Amino acid sequence: MTGFAAALDGVRVIDLSRVLGGPYCTQVLGDYGADVIKIEPPSGDETRGWGPPFENGASSYFHGLNRNKRGMALDLRQAEGKELLFDLLEKADVLVENFKPGTLEKWGLGYEVLKARFPGLIHCRISGFGADGPMGGLPGYDAIIQAMAGLMSVNGEADGEPLRVGVPVVDMVTGLNAVIGIVLALYERNRSGRGQFVEAALFDSGLSLMHPHFPNVFYGGPKPRQTGNAHPNISPYEMYRTGTQPMFLAVGNNTQFAKLCEVINCTELLDDVRFANNGVRLEYRDTLRELLETAFANEDGQHLAEKLIRAGVPCGPVLETQEILDHPHTSHREMVVRIGDYKGTGSPIKLERTPCQYQLQPPHFGEHTSEILADLGFSPERVAKLRARGVIPDVQS
Repeated sequence: MTGFAAALDGVRVIDLSRVLGGPYCTQVLGDYGADVIKIEPPSGDETRGWGPPFENGASSYFHGLNRNKRGMALDLRQAEGKELLFDLLEKADVLVENFKPGTLEKWGLGYEVLKARFPGLIHCRISGFGADGPMGGLPGYDAIIQAMAGLMSVNGEADGEPLRVGVPVVDMVTGLNAVIGIVLALYERNRSGRGQFVEAALFDSGLSLMHPHFPNVFYGGPKPRQTGNAHPNISPYEMYRTGTQPMFLAVGNNTQFAKLCEVINCTELLDDVRFANNGVRLEYRDTLRELLETAFANEDGQHLAEKLIRAGVPCGPVLETQEILDHPHTSHREMVVRIGDYKGTGSPIKLERTPCQYQLQPPHFGEHTSEILADLGFSPERVAKLRARGVIPDVQS
């Protein structure tokens, strides 16, 4: 245990979510001290089976999203299960769920019911499209939103097919948007004493990622298109071949361009009217790429990228996953976390006085049920009866 209070100490979160956006949201809250109680259905969070690889009976996918949580299972289809959820919410500040809109209402657990009974509760719903509107209530998944929101239309080589981004960026950003909404609501509750409904939809989050493409459309720019690794508004700003591994240059102004030319001994480019400023560099981007790659042809990508960035030119080698995990700066930034035999990705949010705390490994199915119910004052006999009736199963169905 650490000797300081975490930022969200005293906040209790009931997590009914599964898969990615919701669990990622609640993991962030748990990293900063919230007491997160992860409640799984009798069948469990389906990502427990999304492997290989597996560790301690659950997939690596599940392990990546569920640390710093206490786990129990609960059958909300049973009347006793609903009442037990009410008991849990009596001492809770936040409820996070990602059921299809209408599901909790069908079970008699919708927001209006919970609001009346728990006026201080912050109820966060993560969904695909929200509950209403032309697509309200429809199922949404990361790749579907990437396709619909335009992300795929601008991702891929210029002469290739649209591509899905290789990470579930929409799900993860939706989870972070949910965190922002919850923390805003907690802050506002300090003033009003009232909870509120917080909504984070994948559709909205996907659209919010379309910068600078939407602003380009708003202000009369050309139709956004696939440009491979090139930036639609800036040059040189893309991946370049070297004598070894490729590197990515991100030159945002004339000062950086001048420094680039100086480091690679190509100062004659500074006198070329085609490269005088970003506007013309963008117009002659293909010519500039050829000239730069000729200059890079006999260079080691890692060494050159290091040389450039230390000279003030934003640049980095294109690394594979194990290379960046082994990078000394990854270790320095504490971006690999260990809790016993658990290993995970560290929090990117750094607080000076109340930093994150890594306390609990991802829970086994139903691991903390008895502990959680004991906190509520349930006797061992009552817990045993609930378990016997399948209300709180300890084995996945």
